[in-house]
Order: sequence, then C-alpha cells, then structure tokens
Amino acid sequence: MFIHWKDLASKGLLKLEGQEDLTGILPTDGSLTGYGPLHVHLEARDVEGAAVVEGNLEIDVELSCSRCLTAIQEHVEIPFHETFVKGEENAADDSDEEDEEEDDVLYVSGDRIELAPFLAESVTFSLPYIPLCKEDCKGLCPSCGTDRNERECGCRTDKIDPRLAGLADLFKNE
Repeated sequence: MFIHWKDLASKGLLKLEGQEDLTGILPTDGSLTGYGPLHVHLEARDVEGAAVVEGNLEIDVELSCSRCLTAIQEHVEIPFHETFVKGEENAADDSDEEDEEEDDVLYVSGDRIELAPFLAESVTFSLPYIPLCKEDCKGLCPSCGTDRNERECGCRTDKIDPRLAGLADLFKNE
C-alpha cells in the first residue's frame, strides 16, 4: 500500500481502504503462529507538506499460549497514527524543542510512502507480550509435559533444596 506525494498534495485527503497481505513482513516465530489479512481503514491528509496518516487496522491472529502452548484465536484492532515528511532527517539541528516535535515524524525519501513496514510494526507492537488462553492458565507440567488445565498429572511439585536432599532419606522409614 502506497501514498504518492503528488496525489496527496493535489487532493489534500486520500482514503485508504482495503486489505494488506503482510506475508513475509510479520514474523511467525515466537507466540505468533498465524494471521489473516490486515484490514486497513486509513485517511491521509496533507498538512503543511507533511502526510498525516490516521485510522484503524484490524487483523485476526493466532497466538500460542505462553504457559500451555494452546492455540488462541484473537481479533486485534489497532489505532494507527503516523506523520511522514519528504526528505532526509537533518542531524545538524540540536535544539531541544525541535527534537521533541520531530520525534513523531518519519522521514521518507522518494515519490511515495510505502506503508507496509509501518503497518506491520503497528501490528507487532499491539500483540500481547505474554499471550494467555485464560487468566488462570495452569500451564504444562515441567516434569512430564501434561497440560494441567486438562488433568492433574500427579508429579511431585515439592521443591527441595538440593543441599538438604540427603535429609529426606532420614525420614523415609517413618
């Protein structure tokens, strides 16, 4: 998905609606195991030579629970707001006030703005850091691997200090 500077300058407002395929851009390692197309509902406005892009993104994702590895289907809605300026970032300006204002500006070279990497970044940052299938997920047993949400495995969960493990033998006869 692209925004051409000439189109934006001549029209002043562009509506960007549709689907974006993020295959090859979004990582499928870690907890993100799958995803559908990204539904894009954006408006781009020309504000004093800058392109202000705002709107919402929606995507269906499949995550794995960080405790029990169960697949989780989730619909994610993401607010999107970015400001693009044509040109190169000028490193010669060192004033604090200008730095604060320019922190939210992305510099783009060329005649068009490619939105796909910025859309993928927004999706990545909006995903849960530690996805859970439910708040009280018990996870997998570290000894045998049984899903504790389905059944108890009967493994010992006592944590014995290895320095004192020899004392347990004294109490076996009792």
